[in-house]
Amino acid sequence: MPADLRKGRSLTSVFALGFFLLCTVVHLAAQRIPPGTTIVVRNDTALSSATAVIGRHWTGSMVNDLSVRGRVIARAGSRVRGRVADAEPSGRLSKPGILALELTSVNGIPVQTDMYALDGAGHTKSNVAKIGGGAAVGALLGGIFGGGKGAAIGAGAGAGAGTIGAAATGKKEARIPAESTLTFQVVRPQ
Repeated sequence: MPADLRKGRSLTSVFALGFFLLCTVVHLAAQRIPPGTTIVVRNDTALSSATAVIGRHWTGSMVNDLSVRGRVIARAGSRVRGRVADAEPSGRLSKPGILALELTSVNGIPVQTDMYALDGAGHTKSNVAKIGGGAAVGALLGGIFGGGKGAAIGAGAGAGAGTIGAAATGKKEARIPAESTLTFQVVRPQ
């Protein structure tokens, strides 16, 4: 084969490879979801701060179509994937549970989003009611049966019983039921 013909084929191969790489880069750039984009999803399974593990993945689906530069890149119902970014179970008398999720891909397109965070209900109001209610009932009964001194003893006993009741029922986990609508915002494309 003449050298000019080999050189021509080699040059054509280089141009073809370059064109292929350029098309791939343009396609990948079109598949990026720009920062500031809002993504609304629905999770597949229930999540709880009591059982969630940081780093564990969760799945869901798009609620609406997602368009970038006028082009739909993910239709409603498209698969999404996320991970548990933070999870702390509730304490008995203090510290409600914490659960935070982030989205990691939309329709197979990697993405980094802000966190959807949720705290369990606070303990303070519930505990005060249980402990204070126990003390009031104890004082009332102690006063009826033992006068002033009985009221003081009854109040202490009632408060102790209320504290035990608050500890027995006090877990306040953060929970996200299955099929919940979650909203994320893209902070940067992957």
